[in-house]
Amino acid sequence: MYLVVGLGNPGSKYAGTRHNMGFDTIDELVEKHRISSDGVKMKAMSGRGMIGGERVILLKPMTYMNLSGEAVRAWLDYYKLDPEEDLIVIYDDVDQEPGRMRIRKKGSAGGHNGMKSIIQHIGTTSFPRIRIGVGAKPAGWDLADYVLGHFSKEDRKEVDAVIRDAADAVETIIAEGVDEAMNRYNSRGKEKEAAKSDNNNSRGKEKEKEAAQQKQW
Repeated sequence: MYLVVGLGNPGSKYAGTRHNMGFDTIDELVEKHRISSDGVKMKAMSGRGMIGGERVILLKPMTYMNLSGEAVRAWLDYYKLDPEEDLIVIYDDVDQEPGRMRIRKKGSAGGHNGMKSIIQHIGTTSFPRIRIGVGAKPAGWDLADYVLGHFSKEDRKEVDAVIRDAADAVETIIAEGVDEAMNRYNSRGKEKEAAKSDNNNSRGKEKEKEAAQQKQW
């Protein structure tokens, strides 16, 4: 059995904010696999079903972000799950641009308070995690205000697409292993970056061509 945890803050006030990428991915999995809610217990909203031929529990901690570890630890203990084998965590990442995603087998919290809480409560950093890019905060902004804010329409399109990828990545981790998921989805970020770079270069050449034509006139 896998425990798939999406991090976020409960309540309509926080719906769709940068900090709720984990919640949004759980919602995508719920809809895709038609997993009904079991309600709220042990400080989290949960649903049970099958993904990739394995039993799963989809979890949204209701503790608010900074105390996410309390719920995760309670569920791991109740079902006697090994966090290093049975846990997948999904959360937002300010170190990546919107539309980017990164899968890792282990690592530090990287300044993310929800991950800090989880690591503190379960006592290990060795568990798979999916980080969804929300972009770096603008200069002079407070980080909390930024991550609790909403995306622009343009960025939201990119984020909605990568949330679908993140849901697919969860399926891949469960069915084929985290190495396969890393090979498949981390490379997509590089492809997107290369395509973006090529597009920018193309635009630059077009501008140079336009400038040259204007000089001829």
